[in-house]
Amino acid sequence: MIITDTHTHLYSNAFDNDRAEMMQRAIDANVKRFFIPAIDSTHTEAMLQLEKDFPEHVFLMMGLHPTSVKDNYKEELNHVEDLLQKRKFYAIGEIGIDLYWDKSTLDIQIEAFKYQIKLAKKYQLPIVIHCREAFDEIFQVLDQEQGSDLFGIFHCFTGTLEQAKKAISYNMKLGIGGVVTFKNGKIDQYISQIELKHIVLETDSPYLAPKPYRGKRNESAYVNKVLEKLVELYGKSEKEIATITTENSKAIFGI
Repeated sequence: MIITDTHTHLYSNAFDNDRAEMMQRAIDANVKRFFIPAIDSTHTEAMLQLEKDFPEHVFLMMGLHPTSVKDNYKEELNHVEDLLQKRKFYAIGEIGIDLYWDKSTLDIQIEAFKYQIKLAKKYQLPIVIHCREAFDEIFQVLDQEQGSDLFGIFHCFTGTLEQAKKAISYNMKLGIGGVVTFKNGKIDQYISQIELKHIVLETDSPYLAPKPYRGKRNESAYVNKVLEKLVELYGKSEKEIATITTENSKAIFGI
């Protein structure tokens, strides 16, 4: 059984003291595929080193995170495009809109989001969407950009059933992580109404640890707790859900 963590920040300094051991715990727990989202240029070197250290397991994305869309965002987008020209990445991500931390940058967040969608189409790559308090704004952009060449993952999906269906209508899978195990997470109330063919697993480690680790550092091995919750909600075996969600990830990332 192979489990895929489709979104994990393994280069985070939260793992600096035990990265190799943390990675081995995940691999020993059948988590064999790790997809690594970008944030901005300050993390690029650490991402490339992670890939070098774990070449059989680590697959990198490239992109500019919406909370890193600041005054220098055009320089950052140039960095993204420069790297895309130089080497292989498996997605453009994580990209999108975040209105939780800073609403004043909405216009340039939208501009950066659209620009990176165009890069994804140019390089025939999926996008991995970060959406925080911005479903309407994200959907408005996707309405304009939708087509057979637009596909990817709605990372850390926490919306309503209606929003889930709308996200899927844009050729997006739903990235389901630790929130599905939370009492107030709400997605556990309807997720079984979404066919498994639309679901991928993720941790977003070191953030959003599932129960019983909530509030502590998350790590990729804990994606098993997400899997266990989906077994409960869907009434299917761990192996079946792990297989389906890993195949879904292969369809998105091309490997």
